[in-house]
Amino acid sequence: MNEAVTEYIENIKVDWQAEISRKLREVVGQAEPGVAERIQYGKPHFLKNGKYLAVLGTAKDWVSFTIFNATNLEAPAGFFEAGPPERKTVKIRKGQEVDYGLVETLLKEAASTI
Repeated sequence: MNEAVTEYIENIKVDWQAEISRKLREVVGQAEPGVAERIQYGKPHFLKNGKYLAVLGTAKDWVSFTIFNATNLEAPAGFFEAGPPERKTVKIRKGQEVDYGLVETLLKEAASTI
């Protein structure tokens, strides 16, 4: 675990965003145990073999979580935001249920081709 990523998450001022960010970080580690972490562009990035696997960030009303190498990922309709096929982003808002099992499955699938 990268200390700068830990510090980023500990400094999130909105409790629900901090909790979701901690859980997402944990899920990334479960999906890809050897993942490398770093802060880049002011946000936690997770890398496998030097290539981006995921990034998380917070905004006023949501936590954003993007999975890279995602062209072939399939998820329920409406799960991901619209965007380029190689990056799939989910925006998690306060009170929204998060299917961490699905996120872990998608991360494993994306990581399998890196």
